[in-house]
Order: sequence, then C-alpha cells, then structure tokens
Amino acid sequence: MGAIERNGFIFEPEYSVIEQNGAIHVYREGEFIEELKFSFSGEYPELDQIEELVDEYCERKGI
Repeated sequence: MGAIERNGFIFEPEYSVIEQNGAIHVYREGEFIEELKFSFSGEYPELDQIEELVDEYCERKGI
C-alpha cells in the first residue's frame, strides 16, 4: 500500500496484521503533521477504508 497525495499533503499508511490496527501518517512539505489511527479486520486494511479516512480528514481540515 503506497502513499496517497492530496493537495500537497502526503498520507502514508502503515498497519499491523497481528494487532489489527494501523495509522496514516500525514505530511506536508516533508514535515510530519499528525497520525490518524484506525483498526481493521482480516489480513490487511481495505484500500477503500484508507481512502475514506483520507477523504474524511481532508473534508474536516478543508484540504
């Protein structure tokens, strides 16, 4: 799962299958902004779930 870019922001997802949780690290111009935590079930998070979290973040922040 690669990084997602939106309006100058980079969203880098990472996850743990064993713990069934993950985080999306938000960067702008190479600077860490914040971490968005999430949980999932199965072998890996669905790409749609990651996209939805990024979309919601962008809407909340007006990005």
